[in-house]
Amino acid sequence: MVRAHPSPADPATATGYGEHPPRMGFFTDTTVCIGCKACEVACKEWNAIPDDGLELTGMSYDNTVGLGADTWRHVAFVEQRKPLARQDPGLHHDQHGDQHGDLDVLAMAENGSGTPPTEAAATPTTPGAEGEFRWLMSSDVCKHCTHAACLDVCPTGSLFRTEFGTVVVQEDICNGCGYCIPACPYGVIDQRKDDGRAWKCTLCYDRLGEGMEPACAKACPTDSIQFGPLDELRERAAGRVAQLHDAGVADARLYGADPGDGVGGDGAFFLLLDEPEVYGLPPDPVVTTRDLPAMWRHVGKAAAALAGGALAAFLTTLGRRT
Repeated sequence: MVRAHPSPADPATATGYGEHPPRMGFFTDTTVCIGCKACEVACKEWNAIPDDGLELTGMSYDNTVGLGADTWRHVAFVEQRKPLARQDPGLHHDQHGDQHGDLDVLAMAENGSGTPPTEAAATPTTPGAEGEFRWLMSSDVCKHCTHAACLDVCPTGSLFRTEFGTVVVQEDICNGCGYCIPACPYGVIDQRKDDGRAWKCTLCYDRLGEGMEPACAKACPTDSIQFGPLDELRERAAGRVAQLHDAGVADARLYGADPGDGVGGDGAFFLLLDEPEVYGLPPDPVVTTRDLPAMWRHVGKAAAALAGGALAAFLTTLGRRT
């Protein structure tokens, strides 16, 4: 395992780890997600997560609806009456960020076949056609925040920061208090109805320890889910956005990649083609425990003032009796 020089901004360093691996994470490029749900299936199989059933939800092909105790990876299908904004015909990034001119996965997804698209299929659609729409597909997951409120509120230490900078729940220590659930600004953590304990994505901590990539990234056929050192992923993502902008896809933007945002940046971030709210993501997430230090300072001052007042009253009363 490659060792990284500790950085003051690194959450593993802040937690107390000395020498540790580089911070690992996910970059999800939603522009090449084909909605196959291979990530959902791989996550469930590897982590032995119960199935969600086959109920019709009325949300396109989305039967899992959202993240929860039994859904650690969720593929959203967002239907929009807008033309499909494609990247340059035939241009594709592999897992190393290199460009290849032989594959346009978006056009292939529209064709519904495994054959390379024709020139006609790769031509952007014309806005305004009757009944025209696009699917925005995105595989959501726990964000493994730099400043994780769930860690702040857990009373048992069930939630902990790993040497990879990720956040993991130890179910055998969880007492089911549920404090972590409202603390999460993304609504990721959930309790199972049968036992009340909290569950969420572990970024396959057991696989990371063996030098393996998480099951969802391993199963993704288009490299929509990319795994690796977080700094490298951020560089690759910035390059991908620049490429899309050059290709005329002006709506492309990153979500969760900024270390200066309200959670200190996410360990799992996304390239989106619309506003975060369209994907069910909060537009400006903030760590919910950010005001705790100030609150405790106010409590301390109030307690000191109360104790001082009580002491003064006691001394006054004592002086009158003598």
